[in-house]
Amino acid sequence: MKALLNPEPSLSSISSIHINTPRNFIHSPIQTSLRFPSKYRDRWIGRNPCLTFKAALDSATIDQLGLSESEIRNPSVSSSYRSSKLPKANQTVHDAQARVCTGPTQTKPLSDEQAFKVFDTILKSAKGELKDEEEVSKAQLGAFFAGMSIRANAFPEATQWSEGERRAIHTFWPLLVRVLPPDVIFIADPEGSIMGLGSSIGPQYVGNCATEMRLVGALREVLAGGHLGYEEVQGILRDVLPLKVDDERSSGVSESLLSAFLIGQRMNRETDRELKAYCLAFDDELGPPPVADVRSLTHYGEPYDGNTRYFRSTLFVAAVRSCYGESCLLHGVEWMPPKGGITEEQMLKFMGANTSLSPLNAKDLLEDEEVGFAYVSQREARPSLYSLISLREHIKKRPPVATAEKVQQFVKARGKEAIVAGFYHDGYEEPLLMLMKRRGVHSGLVVKGEEGALSMTTRLRSANISKGYPVNYCSGFRSPSTVSAFEVDGVSRQSFNLEVNAKDYGFEPTNTPRTDRSVSKNIELGLAALHGEKGPTYDRIVLNAGIVDHLLGCDGAEDISVALDRAREAIDSGKALKRLLNYIKISHKLSLDESISASALSWVLFQLAKPSPIEQNKTRSFKRVPLAWRVCNALLHLGRAFIIQVLGSKLFLLRCN
Repeated sequence: MKALLNPEPSLSSISSIHINTPRNFIHSPIQTSLRFPSKYRDRWIGRNPCLTFKAALDSATIDQLGLSESEIRNPSVSSSYRSSKLPKANQTVHDAQARVCTGPTQTKPLSDEQAFKVFDTILKSAKGELKDEEEVSKAQLGAFFAGMSIRANAFPEATQWSEGERRAIHTFWPLLVRVLPPDVIFIADPEGSIMGLGSSIGPQYVGNCATEMRLVGALREVLAGGHLGYEEVQGILRDVLPLKVDDERSSGVSESLLSAFLIGQRMNRETDRELKAYCLAFDDELGPPPVADVRSLTHYGEPYDGNTRYFRSTLFVAAVRSCYGESCLLHGVEWMPPKGGITEEQMLKFMGANTSLSPLNAKDLLEDEEVGFAYVSQREARPSLYSLISLREHIKKRPPVATAEKVQQFVKARGKEAIVAGFYHDGYEEPLLMLMKRRGVHSGLVVKGEEGALSMTTRLRSANISKGYPVNYCSGFRSPSTVSAFEVDGVSRQSFNLEVNAKDYGFEPTNTPRTDRSVSKNIELGLAALHGEKGPTYDRIVLNAGIVDHLLGCDGAEDISVALDRAREAIDSGKALKRLLNYIKISHKLSLDESISASALSWVLFQLAKPSPIEQNKTRSFKRVPLAWRVCNALLHLGRAFIIQVLGSKLFLLRCN
């Protein structure tokens, strides 16, 4: 195979980074990340986190590699991490969903022109006149008509149907009711009373299976603006997930009904019991979480859909805090709608780290004195929730799980635990803190960082600030002792809320570095700061490490200035950078060890389970080979495999350095 790959240093010997002007990690002529077919995937080429590759690819080379054009992507841009296997939504209806599938005060009714265009698009799609990306998906139909139904039944007059929407419905509904499937007609008019035709389909609809019957019953309450109990929501989620995207019938539920349920609960503003159901429903999906032997562990709940504009600091903050014993567990996904921005998984993957670690692997990294932080993908820890990604893109707006997934404990600790989560919309700070208390952690903190993420800023507050909490607003609680939060009463728990003004702690006001979906730019900024380059990025990492230490009541952080100095020392000494590089290396070692262990077990079991080998003696009689011989033979083969894998690992680590 001839791939024309030319290695070029992208981090230019990490120990001597000097970044004065932005540099692209990927160079011309074509910027690509090659996803090799499985038969090439385990080769070392392309797995070095310290190298990127310039690929001059022509059609012949692409054919040789067995790649499709959709599999060639630029890994330095966050949008490229969207899977090509995900079907795209119809843009016309998607835009309408952004307006009508939101809260009682945020909804923006469609104009006459908009409404007629949307309903005409839905009619053409239902009649089979639109194909591929133009087709309106079942999930879109469920979300859109759930929004219309809830607005008619439960929203205030200002956000109910506009005159334009009423005219469009009067024109198109008699045609739509003939071509839409029964589940969508039920969602649009569950009682047969709001569309004006008096159809009996909605009132009589019960679903196509036992799971759908339960979901339809709950949906009748949701579409009327009502709420459900904890057990009811949890039961439905466990019934319908994971969603089988390859074989829709095997999932047991229609995407229209499920999308209507998810967006409907968000539009009705979930109650505490509903949010708790989303938060806790799959805690035992893969068994109890492992317990790390660390004195302090902070769970970071960044919004899973990432940043699209500003520097995302949490990965680098975790490396800093781990230097002085504040272990950090990050979690998320590679790509998530609606923003599809930069995530920790994208950055780690771009740098060459293993992003398919199990919670047990994460426990080992947290306990490792050379690392002290870890990242777990929702894909590995909560596969049921991860199966919703495609549906969530077609829903357009964030469902309740977008809030609940930020408050997770994929690994627990023997010592104190804390959870930190970002928020943007007012009203979600208290539900998030409620979920943290329900988790039983000692301290909890919600931060309104930039873009609703966790990154607090050093820039000055705008004079014409919009309504609601300002950026850098923090609210939380902390327990004065190591007693579990389940055992702490409300009086003993200290609550607080404040707006962090970086200038009060000696930081010069600076504008936030922009990354604009560039994963490589976010990494460049973070690595330069960890290398000690002073500036806005360095200040943000120090600010976010020190302030979180102080607000969570971490040991040695009672004085904010001391906490900030401790963070600076972790960077200036080179310890934080070293820990990040250690993470990249050791994350691969863990996967090797795990595969060796699995290989060992499977090989020994195979040797013991298969029929005993026989040898023929001189008299043509047969004699069984002893069990001990078979075990020794298995171990001999295992030892050979172990040596090969360890040598490969050593070569990989040397290339990292």
